Amino acid sequence: MIAALVAVAVVVLVLVLVAITFNRLVRSRNQVADGWAGIDVQLTRRADLVPVLVETVKGYRDFERGTLVEVVDARSRAVNAQGPAQSGSAEQQLTGSLKTIFATAEAYPDLKADAGFRTLQQQLSTLEEDISFARRYYNAQVRVYNTRQQTFPTLLVARPLGFRTAEYFQADADDREVPDADL
Repeated sequence: MIAALVAVAVVVLVLVLVAITFNRLVRSRNQVADGWAGIDVQLTRRADLVPVLVETVKGYRDFERGTLVEVVDARSRAVNAQGPAQSGSAEQQLTGSLKTIFATAEAYPDLKADAGFRTLQQQLSTLEEDISFARRYYNAQVRVYNTRQQTFPTLLVARPLGFRTAEYFQADADDREVPDADL
């Protein structure tokens, strides 16, 4: 009788521990999803500003057309990207295109002095900071979530219950390069 009670107690204890572990993993997974939603909001805001920026710049006939096409194409790739890895790559291309447009604009005093252009430039600069903050938050949540899955005893429960590691939202090596602004 005592052996049966001990066995039942052990089974109940194991089930309670599995339930607690499962709930912690779900909470972490939801925090990762929340972090990604924050990045998505910021990326959407930036994508919505790009067409306004392009239209503002189009008013200056001397401005390099290839630069505008590159920005529009990069925006399209960023809007259509799926998941953190693909979005990270597409967003880095868009960031590079925007850096190029602002670097090239330095050669056009009329454009640089335009109030609308300056306002858009300031808004995009603020959004870049917001995206950077959202990226750091998301990656911190991914680190916590992935670490929980990879540590003992949680790793015994995570895979069998369907939990998978999350992807980091990383910058490409190209993001570290200075954009080319040759005219």
